Amino acid sequence: MNNYRASMQELEMFAAIAQHLSFRKAAEERNVTPSSLSHAMRNFEARLGVRLLNRTTRKVALTEAGERFLQRIQPALADLSQAVDELNDWRSDPRGVLRISMPRSAEALFFQSLILPFVQRYPEITLEIDSNDALVDIVESGFDAGVRYGDVLAQDMIALPFGQPMRALAVASPAYLALHGTPQTPADLLNFPCIERRFPSGRRYRWEFWQDGRKQEVAVKGSLVLDNNDRILQAARAGLGIAFLHQEALNKALAKGELIEILANYTQVEEGFWLYYPSRHYLSAPLRHFIDWVKRINN
Repeated sequence: MNNYRASMQELEMFAAIAQHLSFRKAAEERNVTPSSLSHAMRNFEARLGVRLLNRTTRKVALTEAGERFLQRIQPALADLSQAVDELNDWRSDPRGVLRISMPRSAEALFFQSLILPFVQRYPEITLEIDSNDALVDIVESGFDAGVRYGDVLAQDMIALPFGQPMRALAVASPAYLALHGTPQTPADLLNFPCIERRFPSGRRYRWEFWQDGRKQEVAVKGSLVLDNNDRILQAARAGLGIAFLHQEALNKALAKGELIEILANYTQVEEGFWLYYPSRHYLSAPLRHFIDWVKRINN
């Protein structure tokens, strides 16, 4: 009968493979090599005498037995993980891993003021940030939480402000304005070279302005299209076009006179970024402390 016993490590290994349906991704999560994980899984199946996974050169799938087995062990693994995590409440400094997906712009804006101080305050928590501008399914991708601009989220998510509301500005270099002139209204931008921003989906950002209490979107055009705020800022300072970025990313360049704000009367403070996480999941100690940290920063 001893041959049928499974260790906690083997159960977690199988659950990780079943979640990702990929030895590579499961191996990355468990910090081992795909080959060692595959070898361990074969030994596990051999001891059980049951095939849990169907493998091909391109994909991994659960057998019927594997699906039933996963359904039975998932609640138990979740309970054990929660029990271990609750021991954090007895420690002076919580431990564990916190995985967050956020846009590169959010990481750049809040890295110094919010993220680094959190890591310094809780050195026993490993904070893993995935900087990705694509819309990510945080549950499917194994993240504890995500950060997104705007509060349009799935119904089963809880959201709270991540940092303060911000204002986006249209800016250009003095040399650019001397050469091309200065647009007087948002509609004038259609006649000026602008630096466009492209999202991972391929969609291009429509700049947002306010006039007489109503939002106005402008589909600007230009000879340079970028997907990185740092590069957009660099191109604007080089005089390659008008840029549209959050004020926090522009403060230094504005103070030095490298860039000049235009159309100031047509911009206003809008909603900012939001931290969101699944409402139905148990909140780990690292995530609970991060949520409390964000709330304190916002206040």
